[in-house]
Amino acid sequence: MSEDKRWQWDLEEYIRQGEPGQAEKSEVWQTAIGLQAVDGLKTSAYLLEAAKEHIEGKIKIDEVQKRIQSYYEERSDRNDPENRTKEADIVASRIAEILGEKTFQFSPAEWILIHRRLFEGVFDHAGQIRTYNITKKEWILNEETVIYASWNSIRATLDYDFMTEKQFSYKGLSMPEIVKHLARFVSNIWQIHPFCEGNTRATAVYLIKYLKTLGFEVNNEPFEKHSWYFRNALVRANYNNLKNGIHETTKFLELFFSNLLMGTTHELKNRYMHVDYVLSQEKEVSQSITTEHPKTQNDTLECTLDERRVLKLLRKDPLLKQSDIAVRTGMSISTVKRITTALQKKGFLCRSNGKRFGTWEVLREPCEWSE
Repeated sequence: MSEDKRWQWDLEEYIRQGEPGQAEKSEVWQTAIGLQAVDGLKTSAYLLEAAKEHIEGKIKIDEVQKRIQSYYEERSDRNDPENRTKEADIVASRIAEILGEKTFQFSPAEWILIHRRLFEGVFDHAGQIRTYNITKKEWILNEETVIYASWNSIRATLDYDFMTEKQFSYKGLSMPEIVKHLARFVSNIWQIHPFCEGNTRATAVYLIKYLKTLGFEVNNEPFEKHSWYFRNALVRANYNNLKNGIHETTKFLELFFSNLLMGTTHELKNRYMHVDYVLSQEKEVSQSITTEHPKTQNDTLECTLDERRVLKLLRKDPLLKQSDIAVRTGMSISTVKRITTALQKKGFLCRSNGKRFGTWEVLREPCEWSE
């Protein structure tokens, strides 16, 4: 068993069998370590062992941080990859500390403080608002960039977005409506990108603490296993290329939030967000509309993201009614009916034993885009 898999197994055992305090610490460490993937970083085996001792109550979180500091001070043969591991170890231990604290204030100042605490000694500009404009090449945008807020508008934009959110009332909203609103709020403040580096990790930590103040039990697994998806979803929520038919959308971020807050199991694949994939889907839809003959089971027409979601649900539970699918996905009944009809026409799905008491059967799987 590899070191990563052994560590993952140990964490899950703490959560399943450990005392309440151990389970809570394990979940915090899962998130802290998983979030390093946002910037392509990976923690060391040394950090994992120190975290294990912290979970078991043998040492406190400040001792973990002291050990990490001493560990890297004693190593004179550090190279660039190891410096990146050092960053991952330091920041992960600080995320674990912050998420373990029962304090929070909803304000831009708190977000700035979290950034400073995470990256002090790692970045020279920790906790400082950037003073220049930035661009970042993104894989899912074919090396294009999101348009971020100009440096001289950051503070005013932060104040506006936070004031708007503070005045917003969640009263009477359904969970899908809450998910949609939170996705838009987070994508808006992330687009400001107030810091030179470390924006997504600081955003994630701030978000988790904010959600807990709203009374949510946050499922840490999405951040643990899909932190890079989280960042890419933020990118897609803030990118337009109307000439090429690409529109900003929070739908990918909503899938992430649904898994985070509602315990759904939406498939979170980075490839689905790639602009080339989006354009290929649009092309296939266009072809399906203009063709004179309906597609048969032997044709290779792909499924849309929503169609894949429905297929995944029905593969797990073929007894689901269309009303059940609507509740689990947040779609309307009419949308579900349209999707199941389309899937049957494409040869991916069939209905056996009648409409009322029948079951669904997934006949075949669409071609997968890997993570």
